Amino acid sequence: MHATNGNGGASKYITLVSKDGFEFVVLREASLCSDYIRGMLRNNMTEARTGRCELQDINGVILEKVVEYFHYWYKFKDREDVPDMEIPVENCLELVVAADYLGMDSKPH
Repeated sequence: MHATNGNGGASKYITLVSKDGFEFVVLREASLCSDYIRGMLRNNMTEARTGRCELQDINGVILEKVVEYFHYWYKFKDREDVPDMEIPVENCLELVVAADYLGMDSKPH
């Protein structure tokens, strides 16, 4: 059983929760650019059933930027002339670590 939209189908959105308790509602399809989250939403994992993914290694400031990237990727995934995404210099190292943790270094499926 997956988090449903009220009609028995999988919900269009999931909730990502940071280690410091911040919650972000994300378009499910946009989050699939992460191998880690895609894995959590498959099969009979708790996250697949509830639509809620707790990310105990990522703080809210970084997860907010990751969520922004998910939607950025989703919006521009079929385009070649993609504008730059603003990334604060002070967060670059933590964002690289989060991207690695979430398996975002491979081509999204």
